[in-house]
Amino acid sequence: MELLAYQELIKHFERIRSYMREFYVYGFRSRDQYGEKSARSYDNERRRIESWLGGYLSFHQDPSGKRVFLSVDSRVIPRNPLYKAFKAKSFTNTDILLHFYLLDLLADGNLCSVRELIDGMQDHYLSRFPGAVSPDESTVRKKLKEYERLGLLRSEKHGQELRYQRTDDTPFPLESWTDALAFFSEEDPLGVIGSFLMDRQEEPSDLFRFKHHYILHALDSDVLCELLLAMEAHRTVELTVRNVHSSREVRRTVCPLKIYISTQSGRQYLLGHAYMGGQLVFVRLDAIRTVKAGAVEPQYETYLAAQQALDGHLWGVSGNTRRTLDHLEMTIRYAPWEEYIPQRLQREKRHGSVQILDEQTCRFTADVYDAMELLPWLRTFIGRIVELRCSDPAVVERFQQDLERMAALYGGDARAVQ
Repeated sequence: MELLAYQELIKHFERIRSYMREFYVYGFRSRDQYGEKSARSYDNERRRIESWLGGYLSFHQDPSGKRVFLSVDSRVIPRNPLYKAFKAKSFTNTDILLHFYLLDLLADGNLCSVRELIDGMQDHYLSRFPGAVSPDESTVRKKLKEYERLGLLRSEKHGQELRYQRTDDTPFPLESWTDALAFFSEEDPLGVIGSFLMDRQEEPSDLFRFKHHYILHALDSDVLCELLLAMEAHRTVELTVRNVHSSREVRRTVCPLKIYISTQSGRQYLLGHAYMGGQLVFVRLDAIRTVKAGAVEPQYETYLAAQQALDGHLWGVSGNTRRTLDHLEMTIRYAPWEEYIPQRLQREKRHGSVQILDEQTCRFTADVYDAMELLPWLRTFIGRIVELRCSDPAVVERFQQDLERMAALYGGDARAVQ
């Protein structure tokens, strides 16, 4: 049997995330274009990723070499294939030994100390194997604390020592939640949790398909989880952020306040108070490489109030949060059978307002920090806009220029919007 030159399991997920983004999400790079690691490292990581995603990869050949990329049709896949990467965490022989021995020794529901557990492993298991060495006390303590954090165990203090007990509850009836888990695993930003639970089912649900399925952001699940935990505890975080374009890394200390998710692209952003500069900033989650929780922030509620005030005039995630606001008004006229137009405006207005002027005319009004962010949305109403006004003249000018470029491209009359 030929031994493979790589292991499918991984210890550090950040390295895998980086490879998957560089080759299968962002750039479709060839092997020769990736200079951060050796060619052997590239081949090892490529084989590992292909063992998980082999059925979802395609490639094309050009003069610079073979380029591999993800090719997924959301209409035919019931589950996000990228979750497989999170289920390939490496472990040691000691991890396996402690997992089964500790949980078996605690299966009767009794409280046991670390010393009692070590003695129990030696008496009941290890003594039956010649030459078996008992794990040291420090290793056992670390594993017990890890399982306590995961909720598998609980501890009580008896005198000067901690005693541990399993936290087994009534078995969760996963079968009755089959469809709910299938929906949660694909729709929730932390759906990878649902995917792990679905692995325990004999027949997972295959009910749902999603028209807009943003599967790529599954790679940021661990980053998102760390940020949410810090927000819940009101802690600061030290972020290692990598510039998507230049690959330069910087460290930033922020107080995380809110996660924003685009309904158009699925891209995720963190809004936090940056201590360098003392202002609110947005950071793309797919640019964050590591998250390290810090101290509890005593002024968390003050920063949160500033975020809530800012949120009242945000349209997107523009960093242009000056004190003055852009006032924008758009008047739309629609046909008698197009009652869905004002309904859509009501649904998509965000912090703006909609006024019905007559049976076929309505006006959208908004006061935002950066009206330029509205342009992609405003363009979807071309053909029905009869008037567009903005306190920033550059917004209307840019909109008119877009109309002129479209007319030059497709032909026709670029009628000016008043």
